[in-house]
Amino acid sequence: MQLTQFTDYSLRTLIYLARQPEPGMATIAEIADYFQISKAHLVKAANNLANHGYIETMRGKGGGIRLARPANSIGIGELVRITEPHTDLVECFDMRTNQCRIARGCALKGMLYESRQAFMAVLDKYTLAEAAGGGGAAMAVFSGGGKHVEENGDDT
Repeated sequence: MQLTQFTDYSLRTLIYLARQPEPGMATIAEIADYFQISKAHLVKAANNLANHGYIETMRGKGGGIRLARPANSIGIGELVRITEPHTDLVECFDMRTNQCRIARGCALKGMLYESRQAFMAVLDKYTLAEAAGGGGAAMAVFSGGGKHVEENGDDT
């Protein structure tokens, strides 16, 4: 299963905010610059995060965005479900649009459904605090000015 860019940007935004010192305020421009990603796409992700109560937004001088809830109360699986509302791995997952001729006698749908459930079950075990707090390469990225440094010290 591949997560969309929208989910990727949402996760990056929350991880960035979770790593900020109190009160954890950052701007969209700052986050977009840090990750070298589209500000316009990041605005859409941030709006969705605000609409779902993950972040607070403040306008004006000194404004920006920050976490609305503690990082340890935000589940990664919960977030992915909100940002990935359509996780149909194959056509037959949606009976309204299914055109597959072998759908009735095919066992693949059940296998893929089970694998999607397992994927989400793993994500459900983790919180934003855990995702943001990691060690190794995750720490190197944040302390290395945006340059990814592998745990063995090689630049990528």
